[in-house]
Amino acid sequence: MKQKPITTCHSNMAIYQLKTTQNLPISMQEAWDFMSSPYNLGKITPSEMGFEITNGILPTDKMYAGQIISYNVRPIAGIAMEWVTEITHVENLKYFVDEQRFGPYALWHHQHHLKEIEGGVQMDDLLHYKMPFGPLGQIMNTLVVKQKLKQIFDYRFEKLVALFGPFEKR
Repeated sequence: MKQKPITTCHSNMAIYQLKTTQNLPISMQEAWDFMSSPYNLGKITPSEMGFEITNGILPTDKMYAGQIISYNVRPIAGIAMEWVTEITHVENLKYFVDEQRFGPYALWHHQHHLKEIEGGVQMDDLLHYKMPFGPLGQIMNTLVVKQKLKQIFDYRFEKLVALFGPFEKR
């Protein structure tokens, strides 16, 4: 049976939540090595978003708490935006958190969790975000942003399947 992306969306007081789950048929170490490298984010981001790390060569290819990463992205209609995130929490082989410091959102808090399961690794993402501009931002979320984020996570799901193979339940 082919696994499909599991995505749920909720909102509370204009703070939106997106949760995804994906199982990968790889070891915990392989999953961690791939997901904890900032350089791999571009590999799982749609090319039309123009994702590019802009703070030059990072001091390490592994994320660490306190790390600042800046990028250029073109999320909507090819409009370039500068985005700066900080990796705020890291627990080796378990999880890391990135938070926006400057960029298009009023709030961006993205948790990446990994856990071993039979036959591979379960990867859970929990994103909380808030749009700027009050009611106008809420309208933009309803009309554009929520669907765009879902498309980005769906693309990532398919790209990870292409890279590591489908998860087959045993």
